[in-house]
Amino acid sequence: MLLRHATVADAEALRAIYNFEVENTTVTFDLLPRTLDDQRAWIREREGALGVVVAEVDGEVAGFASLSPYRGRPAYNTTVEDSVYVSTSARGMGVGKALLLELIAMAEKRGFHTILAHIAGGHEASIALHAACGFEATGTQREVGRKMGRWLDLIVMQRMLT
Repeated sequence: MLLRHATVADAEALRAIYNFEVENTTVTFDLLPRTLDDQRAWIREREGALGVVVAEVDGEVAGFASLSPYRGRPAYNTTVEDSVYVSTSARGMGVGKALLLELIAMAEKRGFHTILAHIAGGHEASIALHAACGFEATGTQREVGRKMGRWLDLIVMQRMLT
């Protein structure tokens, strides 16, 4: 497995992985698939202090993870939120854990204080992944989203860095 920083050339591969989740699951609260231009802009927005990491297996993008701003107000600047997505064909191979550990290392090197994860209720694989990487559950926001005819809870997990 090769971990590397994403470039806009990865946009189509990332978009395919993400849009599968948008269209078929409740792991993301997005309702509309991303266009290629949307995905390119999303990657560009995370260049610099944030970042997007890609995992390649046998030369193919198997997953990606990103750091995003938590909130827009300046007092939140040292807090980031993570996202981890793994293609269906690469699940169970350690891709998600490798990506999340790389994000944690990036966030520490870049001087962030804490990482938050907002995970759709019932998404036990993501909850277990975050727990295995040192995140602790800090709360549940009940029925804050609605997708596929269901109300969705949001599990908040946090890892302190400094």
